[in-house]
Amino acid sequence: MLLTLSIACLCVLQQITILRYKAILESIIKTAGSELVPSLQAFIETLVSEGVSLVISRQILTDFTAQLARMPDAVAKEISHYILEKIQARVISFEEQVAAIRQHLASIYEREESWREAANVLVGIPLETGQKQYSPDYKLETYLKIARLFLEDEDANQADAYINRASMLQAESKNEELQILYKACYARVLNFRRKFIEAAQRYNELSFKSIVSEEERMTALKNALICTVLASAGQQRSRMLATLFKDERCQQLPAYSILEKMYLDRIIRSTDLVDFSALLQPHQKAITPDGSTILNRAVTEHNLLSASKLYNNISFEELGSLLEIPPAKAEKIASQMITEGRMNGYVDQIDSTVHFEARETLPTWDRQIQSLCFQVNNIIEKISTAEPEWFAKAMETFSD
Repeated sequence: MLLTLSIACLCVLQQITILRYKAILESIIKTAGSELVPSLQAFIETLVSEGVSLVISRQILTDFTAQLARMPDAVAKEISHYILEKIQARVISFEEQVAAIRQHLASIYEREESWREAANVLVGIPLETGQKQYSPDYKLETYLKIARLFLEDEDANQADAYINRASMLQAESKNEELQILYKACYARVLNFRRKFIEAAQRYNELSFKSIVSEEERMTALKNALICTVLASAGQQRSRMLATLFKDERCQQLPAYSILEKMYLDRIIRSTDLVDFSALLQPHQKAITPDGSTILNRAVTEHNLLSASKLYNNISFEELGSLLEIPPAKAEKIASQMITEGRMNGYVDQIDSTVHFEARETLPTWDRQIQSLCFQVNNIIEKISTAEPEWFAKAMETFSD
């Protein structure tokens, strides 16, 4: 009986102490004015000292963390760093509070567009090494946020490391929004790492998700189109071009003309790329080892494939003129594509000629028929839109 009474008295005393600390904190926030930061620092130093019970200091620190949102960002940032420094030696005792403080501090850096600082703050949360058991959703969301922040800072290697950690948690989460966020972040990582065809496939998948807004779906589709154009020529890109070309939504995109020319195996000139180049992100404008931009390299490979469907053979000189590059560079690219199995043929260096393997007539004929039918359908749609009454009468006459 006496023990129970003692425990009850201790609990009451703790509650009274907690209420007093809360009152002091509220008073500091309301009345400190220009002395707010020093007053809060003194309050924190007392709160996390060894003389204060962990039960009390944890509770008050949790309440204090909730108050950070009410403070100006500059004050909250300075105080957050001060708290993290003061409890560093006892961080295991304050894991939950540390995680909340770091999340808020990262949000401040994100508003300031200090992407790397925001990411590094979140990295400090002991998601795997601490004693607290975080939910899979919390860990997945945090890893994705870190990856996204590193991407904003254009650090694809760090982003890749954290998206890989997130991938191990993806199957454990049933949160559809987090699944979408994971797919979007992974697509961006692939995009930054110049794995354009894989990125295009994932962007295209996102463009069909009903949970995503219409604007975001069209943005994903646009990114899928851009990544497809930038991808290396070959069967994978051809399949992706066909998928996008048959998607009527792509006709609304500014880069549709390039998509159409690529799908129909038409030669693309440098003058055709001016508008498309304006759509590229900074990392997509990088220079490749041979001195070309990523876009120019992709278009050169496309034009080379298109030439292989037009010619049985062509000299290096003529090929360079067709591709708008030096003959030696044209020879090198042709050799590489043939070696990698992305184009059929062989290079005759003695005659300075590229020979393309004989094309089968039937597949070529089928593609030409398909292209013609598509163009006829486009004309019919335009007529029906411009002259609906006339078109209806014409269709009735045709039916009769």
